[in-house]
Formats: sequence, structure tokens, C-alpha cells
Amino acid sequence: MNHLIAAGSATRLGARFDGDGTNFAVFSAHASQMDLCLFSPDGRKETARIALPECTGPVWHGYIPGLKPGALYGFRAHGSYAPDQGHRFNPNKLLLDPYTRELAGRWTNHDATLGYVRKSAKGDLSFDPRDSAPHVPKSVVSDPALLDRLRAHPATDRTEMLIYEAHVKGLTQQHPNVPEALRGTYEGLASDAMLDHLTKLGVTSVELLPVHAFVDDGFLLEKGLVNYWGYNSIGFFAPEPRYFGPAGFAGVRAMVDRFHAAGIEVILDVVYNHTAEGDHRGPTLSFRGLDNASYYRLSHGQPRYYVNDTGCGNTLNVAHPFVLRMVMDSLRFWVEGMGVDGFRFDLATTLGREDNGFDPNGGFLDALRQDPVLAGVHLIAEPWDIGPGGYQLGRFPPGFGEWNDRFRDTSRRYWRGDDHSAQDLAACLLGSAGHFDRGGRRAWSSVNMITAHDGFTLADVTRYAERHNLANLEEGRDGHHANFSDNCGVEGETDDAAILARRQQRQRNLLATMFLAQGTPMVLAGDEIGNSQQGNNNAYCQDNPTGWITWDEGDETLLAFVTRLSAFRRAHPVLRQSRFLHGGERLQDAQADVQWMDLRGRPLQWRDPGLSTFALILRASAEAPGYAVDDDPVFLVFNREDASAKATLPPAPAGRQWVRAIDTAAPEATASVEETPDAAAVAGQSVLAFALTEIPA
Repeated sequence: MNHLIAAGSATRLGARFDGDGTNFAVFSAHASQMDLCLFSPDGRKETARIALPECTGPVWHGYIPGLKPGALYGFRAHGSYAPDQGHRFNPNKLLLDPYTRELAGRWTNHDATLGYVRKSAKGDLSFDPRDSAPHVPKSVVSDPALLDRLRAHPATDRTEMLIYEAHVKGLTQQHPNVPEALRGTYEGLASDAMLDHLTKLGVTSVELLPVHAFVDDGFLLEKGLVNYWGYNSIGFFAPEPRYFGPAGFAGVRAMVDRFHAAGIEVILDVVYNHTAEGDHRGPTLSFRGLDNASYYRLSHGQPRYYVNDTGCGNTLNVAHPFVLRMVMDSLRFWVEGMGVDGFRFDLATTLGREDNGFDPNGGFLDALRQDPVLAGVHLIAEPWDIGPGGYQLGRFPPGFGEWNDRFRDTSRRYWRGDDHSAQDLAACLLGSAGHFDRGGRRAWSSVNMITAHDGFTLADVTRYAERHNLANLEEGRDGHHANFSDNCGVEGETDDAAILARRQQRQRNLLATMFLAQGTPMVLAGDEIGNSQQGNNNAYCQDNPTGWITWDEGDETLLAFVTRLSAFRRAHPVLRQSRFLHGGERLQDAQADVQWMDLRGRPLQWRDPGLSTFALILRASAEAPGYAVDDDPVFLVFNREDASAKATLPPAPAGRQWVRAIDTAAPEATASVEETPDAAAVAGQSVLAFALTEIPA
């Protein structure tokens, strides 16, 4: 089929239908020619190959009159195949448009997707002449209605956030009350059953594991496994089609709209630090073939190889203006076009690393914060990678939240009985100010978690002392080795009633520690019902019941308790302050904003390495302005000892009395007035929270 082609425009990258035809524009600074390939509706036959006629700066472009939405296409880039010089052009490889919003077809794990001959003695220095088109999906010219349009967002104050981290498929695949046709889909996420569950929990923000189009790693497919979590992105504008439900692409927008109608935000876990093309032995799918030397950070002096700060084979070069532009355009598309409310940046240190190391004022982080669309959405960093100086907890700019692994590890260490852990926990309970109280940052910057997708579930933290990852077919070597977990006496399943009770209370203790701490709590989906992965702490390749939530075995008592914890946190602003607490004296009453004591009200022996029991009273921060002061203190008690004890409550103000509102040893008990405030009973291995109430007239 012959197609007329005009110059078109270099202004907007990707494929843009204007009502009369489609403009194509793609970046490549080093290509010598860029071919646009069109395909039959089934994607099997290449119907036209047209050289884009213009190159404005590094952008190749052309306009085809009459070409309508739904057309399938890809690119073939010509240029030097010289891996030793950083170039890997091979026009035999069909390349995905980095800006495509939709994919047609599926990826095949076939050697034809490699730019080189796998079995050649020259390795990746060899050149493979086979056409990869039969083995890769095609880009799709999208209907303009699927592109940019500004959408409304819920306005959740950062101090009120409760994040719920979930996997699109795993959350609903086994949920009996989600319609079968919607299980494992975007639409199923926002089904009536899930919305009811999340709103009862008080969830304000659902954080989804990657939904950018991704590829299953070849080494996993060869083992009969898949990349379940999806941290292997290839299309930063396209939703992963394996989660489409009956409505297809439209179901993604419908999901966001239904969440918003319920007052719940949508946060995406995004992977802009690397791509699915892997290291120098990986396939040529898009970026590598378009302009390897621009899209990736290559090893200094050895451009055949990739900088691997991510542990995934390559590192995206966000310092390059056109790569940075792609990432920013992607983020804006998801906010404006899809209605997303924020992003969690995987291995975010990589994105902030400049030539001289991590820089909180580096190009990407500056661009992100000054952008008028993105400056108002939630930004959350995973503040580490495996590169030099990779651990950067607390060093991201104001406005960012950060996953706080110190909170996770310290909470686990305290409850399993480690020395010095009480002192560390004290800092965590106040929002880890030592890390975050700088540059005008707020206490909500600490995203507190007991668990996340990467690691043990909450139930498994109390069931297993060792990881059990043999199902991943890596001989049990993968996954975290430092889990700070405690099996409570028996590894794995048991019928021992005492051990089961201890595990259940440990789970409640850990959850209470998180909900009662300053910062932003994040719950791993399934933890609220005691979901287990049978000790697998790296279920990234387990797209099966191991990785899915088992709803029909859920712990309803635990669910009810988590719901109470969430409601208690919402009811008491002193637990979710924006300003840090340092024990400063408040102007209005000359009292400290936080006071620490032993259970009898005496000063704590902070130097005791075995310190295991303590109490604290929380008041509005001494740094809070007068209009933000809340006269609603909360008194907390932590007892790690097995033995029960007595606690002396602080004097109650006139006309008010202390109420035992939360007791992890009595999860089903209702709030009750403390009749003996000088000797309140504290069960062994428990957390208590007391609040003030008016004395009835």
C-alpha cells in the first residue's frame, strides 16, 4: 500500500491524529534514517515501510494524511552497529514507539528480538539480520480522546493519608465478591466489593505496583515463571494490557474515576530508572534500537556496557534532555489524561544521581518540582539503589515522601526483643526527625511501613525466621536475608494455640506501632486479614496463589482491629501532625509536646540497652502556630515484656477522664473509662492507646 507523506511537525513526540491524518515524531540523535512501518489490523503483515522525511534537531518526523486511530505501526532505526562505541542500530528490529499509549499483540521470548546472534563467538558484537516484527507487539495510533484531558482529583491532606499498596491482579484474583469477569483487572480493583473494603479501612490512597506496559524476563519464561510484579517497564505511556477487563483501555480510566468518586486517590509505582531491555545481552525492543547512547547511561571508557545502578542491567539516562522530556511527558499524561494523583518512584536515588553523585537539586528532581502539573501531586521516593552512595533516606527535597525502611526494621527488631531497639523505635514514633526534619520538610515525609510488596507479609514476619523462596527456582538465594522476623517458636505452620495467639498479637502490635506513629502509614494489601505467602519474601515471579491474596481465609478479627486503628488515627490529629515533636515547651500551657516516661511516670533510663517498656504522651507540636493547636493529647504505652504490668496515667484535665481506646491484647474490647488511672492494667506483649473524654454531668 502506498502512502503519501508530508513533513509534519517535530513539536509533539509520538503518534498524533489531528482529524485528517497522523503525525509521527520520534527522538534519535544518532540515527542516519528512521523508517515508519505500518501493519495490517492483525499485526502480522508489514504493509508499508516509509522513511520519515524530516529531522528537526534530533527529532525525526512525518505526516500521513488519512491515517486514522487504530492503525498499527513501529519504527526501524538505521545507523551504526558499533557496540564498542555505544551504538546498537539494527533496522531488522521493529521498535516500539516510546510514546505509544496502546500496544497490540504480545511479546515473544525469541532470539530474533536480539540485535546480535546469541550463539556467535562474538557475542553482542555480532549482528543479527532476522526480522523481530513477528515477535513484538505493535504501537497503536490512539484516539485523541485517550490522550490528554485534565481530570479532577480528590484533595487529600498529606497528614490524613493512609496508603494501601496493592497489585492490580493479586488484590482481586481470588476475591469471592468481585465479579469473576473483573477479577485480576483494573475494573476489578474499583469494584463495589473492593471500594467497600477500602472505605471501611479508611484508605485514602491506593498505591499500585507497576501498570506501565512491561515485559516478562526471558530467564523467567525459560523457567515457566513470569515477571508478576512488573518492574520491567518498556512503555511509559501505555497501561499494561494483561490487566485489561471487558472495557479494555477505557477500564483504566473507569477505575480511576470510581476510586475518585469514593474519595480514594490513585498512586502509581513507576519505574523510570531502567527498562526491560536489560544489559548488553538483552533484547532490542525500543530505546536500545532508537538511540542506545542517548537513552542509557553507558560505562565510562567502555560504552559497550551499561551503568547498572539498578541491579537490572541498565540505567535510564534521565540527564539527557530528551529522555528527561519523555519521563516528564509520561508523568503529565498519567495525571492529566488518566487522572492519577501521585507517583512512587522505584529506586529513586538513580533518578537523582548526577555525575558527582546523588543531588537533591539535580535536574530530574528540579524539573519535577517546578512542573505546574506535577508540583501538586503526591511524590514518594524509594530512597535507595545499589549504585555508589545509593542509600539516601531523608535527603530528597521538600514535598517528597520517602519509604522509611528504618521504621520497618526498627519496629520488627523492637517486637522480637533486640537490644537498643526501644531507643531507635522512639525516634521512629516521632516521624524519624533525625532523617526528615530539615529544609522545611514535614513529618508526613516519613512513609512508615511494617511490610511492602518486597519482603515478608505481616503474617510471615511472625511465622518465619528464614525466607522460603525455592519456588522462585533460584535455590533460595534471592530475596532479603535480613528480615528481622520472628517465628514465635516454630518455623511456618503450627497447631500450637499459644504460638498462634502470640503471632496474632504480634501482628496487632506491629500494626498499632505504625498507626500510632507520626508520619504516613502504608499498609500492604492483605496484611489486614493476615495474608501469607508461605514464607516467600520475594514473590516477584509468583503469579499464582502464592502472590495473590487469599481472601476466603482472612482473619476477620484482625480486619476489625485494623479498622479501629485507622478510625482512631483519623479521630486524633495529634497522631498525624505535619510538624515534628522535639519535646519543646508549648506557649499556650508550658507543657512539652512529647513526654517520655516509664510505666510509673518516672524518667526513662535511655541508656539501658535492654529497655523494653515505655510510655509517652503526645500533644500538638510546640512548633505549631496557634490556629493549628489541638487540645487532644493521646497517651501511649508499649510493653514488650511477657509479664503484665501497671501503668500510671498522666493527670487528666478538669472535667475529663482517660479512656482505654486501643489495646492490642483485647482487640475486640470497646473503649472503656479507666477507673484506676494510677494502676491501669497493661498486658504482656501489648500496645495501649488512651484518649481523653468528657466526664458525664
